[in-house]
Amino acid sequence: MDLDVAQVRAFVRVAEELHFGRAAGTLGITQQALSKRIARLESLLGTALLRRGGTGVSLTEAGRRFLTPARRTLAAADAAVAAVTGTDRPLRVDVWGHLYAPLRTLAQVAGDAGELMLGHGRDLPSVTAALLRGDIDGAFGRVHPPLPAGLAHRLVRLEPVDAVLSVEHPLAAEPALRPGQLSGSVLWAPGPLDRLDFLSRFAERFGIRDTSTGVNLGLAHFLHEVAADPRRFALLPADVPLPDVPGLRSVPLVEPTPLYAWSLLWRGDGGHPGLDALLAACAAQAGRGRWLEYDPARDWLPEPAAAEITPALVAAGPRRFNASHLPQENARPTTVRRGSS
Repeated sequence: MDLDVAQVRAFVRVAEELHFGRAAGTLGITQQALSKRIARLESLLGTALLRRGGTGVSLTEAGRRFLTPARRTLAAADAAVAAVTGTDRPLRVDVWGHLYAPLRTLAQVAGDAGELMLGHGRDLPSVTAALLRGDIDGAFGRVHPPLPAGLAHRLVRLEPVDAVLSVEHPLAAEPALRPGQLSGSVLWAPGPLDRLDFLSRFAERFGIRDTSTGVNLGLAHFLHEVAADPRRFALLPADVPLPDVPGLRSVPLVEPTPLYAWSLLWRGDGGHPGLDALLAACAAQAGRGRWLEYDPARDWLPEPAAAEITPALVAAGPRRFNASHLPQENARPTTVRRGSS
């Protein structure tokens, strides 16, 4: 039995969209042509893959069993095409996240990574779906389970996280804070916590009972909301430049220092040849910038990120934080932090 890749792709798109019109739009074909492709595939396989009804589209049991290997078939077909034509187009890399912008990482490695084309996904599920469809070649973001079969990833950066507070917050004058000291404060998040795995795990681990969320309208607006309420705090990478928002104080978190883990994801079948150059550039910059320094005695990584760290990644250098070196005014600390280069 020889499968038609176009028919398989039609089925996978409908299975992902659960809507014939949207799926047809992503493929650039008419809904009628899409229906014909799926009907021919079902005829070839001798079973229905989709249920069509007044309430929408759903997968049959056979369709659910067929979906994962169908995705792998498409990935292999796309890899075969990329092996011949991939070097003639840029590496398509997606980025996502609310406040932890991977563009800062890309800016430091792009010169050694070849020609890149950037996209901006909404969240991990949408980006992994784009990878599996072949719409993009790689993606930066924080990886947490469950990940679909057929994807590979590699840890490329660990970023220390600071607490950002209003200057009126009771803890704003402290030179450093343990995360547990924030348990009586309100964690301000740029979206629902069930879509922000790191913040959700931080709140659970350190006893942050009160959280509040707003619409993600950019970093400046987000931090204005923090400055306006002396009960709130937010988490930001330690070396990210703060926008010009008055009334803020950034305080290092220690004992332990929370680390935000960035990974690069790609399809496990290899994909675009430019991925090798991007991974090599990330590895080189990680060595120069101490991006993968981790000590379980002083740092906190949510599971499963901590499980990815091997002893070879643990740096034995001096403590990156010294409270006596911190300025006491309401300014961002100037102490050199790991990962800031």
